[in-house]
Amino acid sequence: MDVLALEAKTGNAGDSDKKSSSRPKPKPPKKAKRIVYFEVEIVDLKTKEKLLLLDKVEPTATVLDIKALFHKSYPKWYPARQSLQGKCLRDEEILQTLPVGTTASFYFSDLGPQLTWGTVFLTECVGPLIIYLMFYFHLPFIYSPKYDFTSSKHWVVHLACMCHSFHYIKRILETMFVHRISHGTMPLRNIFKNCGYYWCTAAWMAYYINHPLYTTPYYGQQQVNTGLYIFLFCQVGNFSIHVALRNLKQPGSKTKKIPYPTKNPFTWMFWLVSCPNYTYEVKQKISMCVCVCVCVSQLGSWIGFTLMTQCVPVAFFTIVGFIQMTVWAKGKHYSYLKEYRDYPTLRSSILPFIL
Repeated sequence: MDVLALEAKTGNAGDSDKKSSSRPKPKPPKKAKRIVYFEVEIVDLKTKEKLLLLDKVEPTATVLDIKALFHKSYPKWYPARQSLQGKCLRDEEILQTLPVGTTASFYFSDLGPQLTWGTVFLTECVGPLIIYLMFYFHLPFIYSPKYDFTSSKHWVVHLACMCHSFHYIKRILETMFVHRISHGTMPLRNIFKNCGYYWCTAAWMAYYINHPLYTTPYYGQQQVNTGLYIFLFCQVGNFSIHVALRNLKQPGSKTKKIPYPTKNPFTWMFWLVSCPNYTYEVKQKISMCVCVCVCVSQLGSWIGFTLMTQCVPVAFFTIVGFIQMTVWAKGKHYSYLKEYRDYPTLRSSILPFIL
């Protein structure tokens, strides 16, 4: 009996040894991954003076994070006012992805006081809206005293005021609720340049259009109606393009995408041009000239328009606006071509097959 009990005991012990040996051994704890910190040196671009040395900057830090650290040492230079140059650096770029070693040098330059783009756009648009209405209502000290607070007898003058006001109210609402602006700020000096252009040309146009001696278009109501239809058509087209561009961007995102036509017929201009919003804008200005100018009988020819119109301020505003928007459109078009290899080759910048 004792022998049997002893054998059973040794058998149980052997089974327990086998069970314990079959259990997986716990894995040794993983060694913590070593983080390689960066040393960032910020140097004044003009004087080459070392302004700041940031030690132990995390490799996942963005350029904006570095600007924020720099701002702590130099409170007068907030991030929007800083330009850090190694290559052309965007705020969202990550330090470890830049072509620099663990010791990086960035050259700082002061961009000057900044304003948000939204503020500049709103100021640009509110000014012409108010200035035009001052001339429309014939406020004192604008025309002869006998015309103070009088109303024009020509229907086209009232129609031009409605079109002008509608255009700028639309722009204000789009700035507030539609546009998603990639760039956060622009230099403060730009507001004086931009507002000077828009406000002065608005006053120049309004003076002649609302003048008591204003004469109606040569071809009468037919010319006025043609201009009005083109104006309204292009307003809807311009708004449709802005909505389509808005839908390409997520809130807060700066990622670019190729714009394509949607089910909205007004967006089909994307098949032919890169910036149809500018194309519609130019046509709006031409149509406003047709509504309010004398002897404008052609829409398609800029040379004919310039020679035939007698409303010099509107012609000037249209031509200068067209030149500026062409520069912007060409810049955007070349940016698309550079960034996307599969960008549609049929598209022009602003005028289909021409420009």
